[in-house]
Amino acid sequence: MRILVTGGAGFLGSHLCDRLIGQGHDVICLDNFFTGRKANIQHLVGNPRFELVRHDIIDAFKFEVDRIYNLACPASPPHYQYNPIKTMKTSVMGSINCLGLAKRVKARVFQASTSEVYGDPAVHPQQESYWGNVNPIGLRSCYDEGKRCAETLFFDYHREHGVDIRVIRIFNTYGPRMLADDGRVVSNFIVQALQGNDLTVYGDGSQTRSFCFVDDLVEGFLRFMEQEKCVGPMNLGNPGEFTMLQLAELVLKKVGGKSRITHKPLPSDDPKQRRPDITLAKETLGWEPQIPLEAGLEKTISYFREALAK
Repeated sequence: MRILVTGGAGFLGSHLCDRLIGQGHDVICLDNFFTGRKANIQHLVGNPRFELVRHDIIDAFKFEVDRIYNLACPASPPHYQYNPIKTMKTSVMGSINCLGLAKRVKARVFQASTSEVYGDPAVHPQQESYWGNVNPIGLRSCYDEGKRCAETLFFDYHREHGVDIRVIRIFNTYGPRMLADDGRVVSNFIVQALQGNDLTVYGDGSQTRSFCFVDDLVEGFLRFMEQEKCVGPMNLGNPGEFTMLQLAELVLKKVGGKSRITHKPLPSDDPKQRRPDITLAKETLGWEPQIPLEAGLEKTISYFREALAK
């Protein structure tokens, strides 16, 4: 097939491009390189099945494709808060452009949504039927509400125009090719430890997250895109739940050195708990994460150790 991946030079997008090329598909990677990096897809440049296009999905685009994966949007607080209006435009106008293209060429279109649509959840773990608890005017709203609006657009295009959609809600994911400065907790802890700095834990460290290794997540993407039973939304993530203190201690154990744990005040609207209910993914896709946190952290630490040495 001929497949368009928006945000294809990003952390998740580049791993997805690798898998699609490996399956023998032709891949168009669309990226404006705000958070994506040419280094992530450099090894694919020159492959006759791979095409790189520098473009911002806020602006219209036309391709003849069979599948569209919409992964374009900054996904960590420092990046999506850098230009919150642009972040909202990316989610809303980018989705409209992807959906318009899918409608025109009759392509199946995939939306990378997020667990942030649940906000600071009052239900735990989070099921797809939960509507969420989101602050519509907070510092994180440009991302949270942008992704919620994108889901609305996907389902309206599906109902009104019969567009063939798939909507995934991604929970915390980590692995090689994360940006060192993206502000996510896994990369923060690893980089701080490798540089010999103290690890910053916000609040008392009792807030929880679930961490899915990137290879597991991309496997879920591919299975979900090619099944016919469910359009979503579907949670994808690792249901194993860890406190921030547990994660910090594990990173210190893996990296070694003399770093210690320090505490700072909690950021605004930071969720206290986040864990996916993946019953739907298990039943529909036969999918669940295979890579435990310790094994995934070792691979991620090796990547950052090499990247920081350059």
